[in-house]
Amino acid sequence: MIAPPATPSVCTCFRMRKLSRLMSQRYDQALAPAGLNLNQYSILRRTGGQGRPLGEIARELGMDRSTLSRDLKPLVEAGWIESVPGEDARQRRLRLTASGRRTIERAQPLWRMAQDEIDRGLGADGVAALHAQLDRAIAQLQGDGA
Repeated sequence: MIAPPATPSVCTCFRMRKLSRLMSQRYDQALAPAGLNLNQYSILRRTGGQGRPLGEIARELGMDRSTLSRDLKPLVEAGWIESVPGEDARQRRLRLTASGRRTIERAQPLWRMAQDEIDRGLGADGVAALHAQLDRAIAQLQGDGA
């Protein structure tokens, strides 16, 4: 017996998490040849060569500091990111290493292929509408708008 089709959930969080998982799977598959997943790629891309404070990167990624610290461990162990002293003794800055820059250079075209595939599937208007809705939702949930 064939199960009836599932009724779409009315829960916005469920739909967003499902979309997020499906998107992440696409990017993770694309980035695998570079030895990265999407989360690692995002952290590397936002770290930069001059170094940035941990809290600043966490805010940009929408992560709490403890989660980012945990996710950094394999990147530091791989030699892609290093921790350097900040402006004062309490601040920790993260900086890409030369190896981290090479990893991003290998991963960038793989990410671009995944991005282009998704863009083609949604179409330019669909991507623009999705980005606008997501930006509004992010701003609203961060308390920047209504």
